[in-house]
Amino acid sequence: SGVSLKTLQLYCLVFFFRLTSIIRHEGYLPYDKSGDWLYHIIEIMSLVFTSTALWACLVPYKHTYQAELDSFGELHVPPGFGAIYLAVPILLLAIFVHPNLNADFMSDTAWTYAMFLESAALVPQLFMFQKQASGVVELLTAHFVAALGFGRVMEFFFWIYSYHELASADGSTLPGYLALFAQFIQLVLMVDFFWYYYLAVKNATPLVLPSHNGMGIV
Repeated sequence: SGVSLKTLQLYCLVFFFRLTSIIRHEGYLPYDKSGDWLYHIIEIMSLVFTSTALWACLVPYKHTYQAELDSFGELHVPPGFGAIYLAVPILLLAIFVHPNLNADFMSDTAWTYAMFLESAALVPQLFMFQKQASGVVELLTAHFVAALGFGRVMEFFFWIYSYHELASADGSTLPGYLALFAQFIQLVLMVDFFWYYYLAVKNATPLVLPSHNGMGIV
């Protein structure tokens, strides 16, 4: 319980599309030997683990899934397909704005789509947290989201020093700036979560989101 299926769906797309890019080309991989195998293994394992978690939420632990809370994007689409409101616009953005390190339209678009989508994948999970009546986030779910958020922090600092390498075919660095902007927006959305997560860990208390802590914060 407490886990967003939509976030898992988006992460499955992230790992799948990034794999389709790095398996065929090496433009977005390190030049050392780790680019020959390590990143492929990490992405494959990530896809397998995320797909397994998604399957577990849909089959053996379906009775614990809180569909009524995981309602992001549930507007004019079938139940459970709300993530399409993130997946489709981001795909269109990646099609029109992407770097050219692989010199291949499909591969460059797939890698860019994965990068942009990863920065938005946690949105349904954060939305689900806000829908919980008690506001209390389960410990394991809080650690899961915090770990993903920490990954976004590291990625943001990485792109601060590397964004200029994400140039399009005509030499524009717009894809690099968009990569930085996407990471920055994700961190802004998670600022309050990070703060209350820090307080919960420091004081060894349950994590309670600000909109439910009795302080009238929305």
